Amino acid sequence: MRGERIVSKEMIRDFMLLYALAKMGAHNEPIRISTTKFAEKIGASQQSVSRYLVNLEKKGLVERSIDREGSLVKISKAGEELLRDVYLELNAIFEGRPRLIVVEGEVFSGLGEGAYYVSQEGYRRQFIEKLGFDPYPGTLNLRITDKRGIIMRTALNVYPGIEIKGFRNKNRAFGPVKCFLATINDCERGAVVLAERSHYSENVLEVIAPVYLRNKLGLKDGDKVKVEIFIGDKV
Repeated sequence: MRGERIVSKEMIRDFMLLYALAKMGAHNEPIRISTTKFAEKIGASQQSVSRYLVNLEKKGLVERSIDREGSLVKISKAGEELLRDVYLELNAIFEGRPRLIVVEGEVFSGLGEGAYYVSQEGYRRQFIEKLGFDPYPGTLNLRITDKRGIIMRTALNVYPGIEIKGFRNKNRAFGPVKCFLATINDCERGAVVLAERSHYSENVLEVIAPVYLRNKLGLKDGDKVKVEIFIGDKV
């Protein structure tokens, strides 16, 4: 889960550099560029461009190799995520936030930690109060395999959801969670949960519900599940 981003001049510069590289095709494959020509393209000095590219590489936003003919540069996964985040935020501003997102994923067996976290009283009490149901102690884990679905899943990072506050017990601290009410396979109500600290990547959707969804829907690993995710606090 990501909060409001504090935008610095350096972040703006990084974005504009990545944007320029993406327009040149560096998001698809490594491209060969000379710092002199790239400097002319973005209106900066050759020395500045060399320094900027080094900084992007240090931050893991680009992958770069150098030979006699110049630099081979490719935007990294982290760089793509930065560009995608800005795109989604701008899309939400100009196109308006959709009321409903539909995502389909394949059931898979998770790490077995869902029951532990969902059962924590600090979370459970808030789930009951804010989601309107007492969740079954566990999560249904869905792996998204299509590109559109992954984009829709990523969009949840920038949409406001139902905030579940973090807390601390006598043993450890538990981070905040963002939730979205959802309907699973057109029949079961539940919620998508996005933990601030998660072991899963952004092609995974974690779903909670007042029932054991695997049994209720007769699901096994590999089965397809449709989730309608409501962007707001009411279905």
